[in-house]
Amino acid sequence: MLSIPFVAGLFAVSSFWLGQVNSLTISKRGTCPATNTAAEALASRIQSHYFNIVTGEYSELWTDANTLEDIHTLMLAAGVTTWDSLAGESYIGRVANTGIPSWSTVLDGSYDDAQWIILSLWKIADYQTSQGKSATNYLNAANTIYDIVSAQWDDTTCNGGVWWSSDKNYKNSITNHLYLYTSAEGFNRNSNQTYLDNAEKTWTWLEASGLRNSQGLWNDGLDMTSCANNGQTTWTYNQGVIASGLGALSKANGNTSLPVQAEITLDAAISLLTQDNILKESCDDVTSGGSSCNADQQIFKGVWAKHLAYYLDAVNSATSEAKYSPFLGSLNSAVTHYGVDADGDCSSTWYAANAGGGTYTAQSDASGLAAFNAASKYGPC
Repeated sequence: MLSIPFVAGLFAVSSFWLGQVNSLTISKRGTCPATNTAAEALASRIQSHYFNIVTGEYSELWTDANTLEDIHTLMLAAGVTTWDSLAGESYIGRVANTGIPSWSTVLDGSYDDAQWIILSLWKIADYQTSQGKSATNYLNAANTIYDIVSAQWDDTTCNGGVWWSSDKNYKNSITNHLYLYTSAEGFNRNSNQTYLDNAEKTWTWLEASGLRNSQGLWNDGLDMTSCANNGQTTWTYNQGVIASGLGALSKANGNTSLPVQAEITLDAAISLLTQDNILKESCDDVTSGGSSCNADQQIFKGVWAKHLAYYLDAVNSATSEAKYSPFLGSLNSAVTHYGVDADGDCSSTWYAANAGGGTYTAQSDASGLAAFNAASKYGPC
């Protein structure tokens, strides 16, 4: 078990946020109206600029799933119905409602993509229920996909874990972090003991896998020859999804040691994967021609923020909320001041003003939206 010391000053906020913190109150509340307004503006830009009503898509399957999840999170938080028809218009929603094509065809052997879709379907179902509409098709689709993923657990290679893809040549952090979360959160939703058993099995494997390094961060995956940590990039989203998974599992089984493990990684991410107290992907560079982040990587920081919020939802701890609220406020201010441009799009880089290196895509906009959603619920207001 790792022991990472608390870093003094870890949550000192960046200069443009510093002047605001003392006047703000961290308290139990719904969501922040001002932040919801900013989120609604960004969601409107996403829908008008990137959503293809013919295909029901924005860009690519897994980031589309996150975008759908985030827009439905926003509608639930803000109490609006602006994008009420989106679920049925989206490609993912169409498949859920018709069964055509089959989920196996849609997933094409990608078991991390599969689980992002589960999370999207759950959030759509939450929204449908809030509006008095049937969520059955979305929940049934999530169950079907979960069973497909569960069948990919393999005890033979590296003593366990879910394969990243049907090629069965890689076991990585994100697929198994997601499986921890979908299993534990699934149990919290449906009380199916199999889901809880799977979550506990997954954490036991993850804890022994070597995927978490001596800094408390999770590397990308395993070397499939040695089954050792491959030392590849510690992407921000991995550090968030493990926390939401551990939070959900703690809620499910009452194990109070799990939030401690989650916060080892959250604290390490805030200490080591930031610049000026703002999340910074290793490929981020605000300077002209500098950023090398691909479309997938442009959404990672928002996924981290979203899953920090999910972690806080699960542990329901005033202490943890107070601990992470200033950092979410710092992200909120960074996205507002450094990320969003005159057209209403959000840059892929947040840690400083864009100087030509940031990019503006469906993924970067979704990332900013996720950060707004998390800050609206748990940041200062």
